Amino acid sequence: MTIRLYNTLTRRKEELKTREAGRVSMYICGPTTYNLIHLGNARPLIVFDTVRRYMEYKGFKVDYVQNFTDIDDKIINRAKEEKMDPLALAAKYIKEFYQDAGSLGVREATVHPKVSEHIPEIIEMVQGLVEKGVAYQVDGDVYFSVKDFKGYGKLSGRSLDEMQAGARVNVDERKKDPMDFALWKSAKPGEPSWDSSWGPGRPGWHIECSAMSLKYLGRSFDIHGGGFDLIFPHHENELAQSEAYAGEGTFAHYWMHNGFITVNEEKMSKSLGNFFTVREILAKYDPRVVRFYMLSTHYRSPLDFDDSKLEMSKKSLERLLNTLENAERVLKQKPLDALEGDKSKVAELSAAAKAARENFEKAMDDDFNTALAVAVLFDLTRDINSFMAEVKKGLDPQGIQALVGAKNTLVTLGQEVLGLFEGAGVAEEDQSTVDGLMDLVISIRQKARANKDWATADEIRNRLGEIGIVLEDTPQGVHWKRK
Repeated sequence: MTIRLYNTLTRRKEELKTREAGRVSMYICGPTTYNLIHLGNARPLIVFDTVRRYMEYKGFKVDYVQNFTDIDDKIINRAKEEKMDPLALAAKYIKEFYQDAGSLGVREATVHPKVSEHIPEIIEMVQGLVEKGVAYQVDGDVYFSVKDFKGYGKLSGRSLDEMQAGARVNVDERKKDPMDFALWKSAKPGEPSWDSSWGPGRPGWHIECSAMSLKYLGRSFDIHGGGFDLIFPHHENELAQSEAYAGEGTFAHYWMHNGFITVNEEKMSKSLGNFFTVREILAKYDPRVVRFYMLSTHYRSPLDFDDSKLEMSKKSLERLLNTLENAERVLKQKPLDALEGDKSKVAELSAAAKAARENFEKAMDDDFNTALAVAVLFDLTRDINSFMAEVKKGLDPQGIQALVGAKNTLVTLGQEVLGLFEGAGVAEEDQSTVDGLMDLVISIRQKARANKDWATADEIRNRLGEIGIVLEDTPQGVHWKRK
């Protein structure tokens, strides 16, 4: 099935047709590096990491670019508070970003360009816009003239008459129009600056992404993504200056935007003070739980933050992980020459695994519907558990093949695409040690029970429970799992 995605520019789902066959070019707006990332920042990281993973699963080569804004008013102001050089402060939080994003299973981009390292490209683009008559200089500042770009407003669906200055757009009487935005800002004392033909200064916010995306992906790249809050003014301005510079239709073909994370139905943001850093959340929850929570809702829908929802996500993810652990345990049993019980169950499990893959792809092909894709994983989990419930003493070769196939399907879809199981368990050599210790503990408990020493047996169970290990008495013997 062909991938279809919702294009903010056209306001409809469209078939993905890439610029180059078998290759996808993506530019995703990255963070402004003046603080630790919060949960709202984490959503686009996880969403577009998953889009990238699915493209690769489908066989595409993905060129994935995500920038770091390391020059900005917020960085400069924070650097003054911390008595640091602004670029050093940005470098500090870039390092922290890699740690938090990595914890969430977000893979590094093909390229992570920094604004400070692309000043020549930015100056060249600003100069080109001035020469084309769509930008003008005022006292060392350079502004883009929105009225000189006929398509302004087509991404956000707004007309100039109804627009008002948005985030990071300052009212300045020197501008020809209040909606004109800065491409280059003249230097102020104590701020980072670079020489240009307009005097020393630094880039405006919007121009950086245009210059870097055109450098690394070229004209007419495939997908530009970010949070819903970036549609206006940031992405609107990007589109305008890029097409004014390189020609109409030469920027991104598809624009994807994820919905807000809200707290009590109010957008989560640093400016409102109602945000939770990823570091704070990960102190309480496994990062896989956070990722599951993010992907359990369609990326374009709003997601309201609530501890109880994270708790529900934790329990749901545990069901998937327990199924994988139980499958591993069954597969370690001694093989049988012939399967005991209903052999039709083997064929049913194989058919279920095949259907799961098909239904998963159908969900993801339809605008990356991870909510439905996650539901498919639970359907497969139910089928695997039902099959294993029939296993009393072991599996024959056909049963082993069916269970391995179903388990591998669950891992491929849940881990390689959705990234939900990454980091599960411990290293193989460490796991061997843990398994040996647990076998010893279970053996001691079984001997206590055989001797009717119920107090010791109960104490072992209770103490294990306190450290997050659950014992299960089954017809196949005593098994253990982590909570």
